[in-house]
Amino acid sequence: MRAAKPPIDAAPYACAVPDLGSIVFLLFFLLLLVPMITQRRLAVRRYRAIRALERRRSSRVITLIHRQEAVSLLGIPLRRFIDVEDSEQVLRAIRLTPDSLPLDLVVHTPGGLVLAAEQIARALHRHPARVTVIVPHYAMSGGTLLALAAHDIVMDENAVLGPVDPQVGAWPAASIVKVAETKPLERVNDETLILADLARKARTQIKDAVLELLIDDFPPERAEYIADELTSGKWTHDYPLTVEFLVEMGLRVSTELPKEAFDLMDLYPQLGRQRPSVQFVPVPYGEPPATPAPAGKD
Repeated sequence: MRAAKPPIDAAPYACAVPDLGSIVFLLFFLLLLVPMITQRRLAVRRYRAIRALERRRSSRVITLIHRQEAVSLLGIPLRRFIDVEDSEQVLRAIRLTPDSLPLDLVVHTPGGLVLAAEQIARALHRHPARVTVIVPHYAMSGGTLLALAAHDIVMDENAVLGPVDPQVGAWPAASIVKVAETKPLERVNDETLILADLARKARTQIKDAVLELLIDDFPPERAEYIADELTSGKWTHDYPLTVEFLVEMGLRVSTELPKEAFDLMDLYPQLGRQRPSVQFVPVPYGEPPATPAPAGKD
């Protein structure tokens, strides 16, 4: 008679099945790990793109690119602008650059703090070798100040710079001064008078900064004209200054933008809406095919 098999103990097998808590922990770990790996891979690709542009230009390339990016583990977007951390990093990069090596600064920014922008601009202006500011799309406000510090400005033919007139709080300095000078003194409150005083000082300071950047490369009259045009507040702060206008003003602007600069910008994606508002096939096309002539009647 064959002996009966002992009952199988199911306990060891039950332990091999993960419980709900383990699954949740694993998913949470992956949620944290995947963005970190993705960000690391993106950083490596950016370094490679910078090196490719450096080899093309025989220079040190520094990027100052402000886009909306996922900066936290949970992907919370944050809009960037020129701040003191940027100035510290750019100044460090310039200190590490030999005096004989040209500098290329790729700028894509809406502007930022005057203090930080002036620090970077002065450091660029003092660099002995040739300095070029590359603008693939736009460099407004403080970004324009950086462009003025360069020997050459290289832009896409559709890229723009912007005025560098100072803003006091939420208002243009020129508008604050105009209000204070237009209204009778007895009808102007103390706060407006204080703002107007600050606005006058800000206009003088930013114009002096622009003149300091231009005076070595332009005759005094031309430098004064350019500084007044850019700082007087004759336009709104987001007014686009095109390549044609900048050349007419007298600035050295070229549209020979290297392809590597656009390749670099592709690695700084604009995040936000899940549904893209612009779509196209991302390959260059040749000549359009000829349209066949309509067939005639027999």
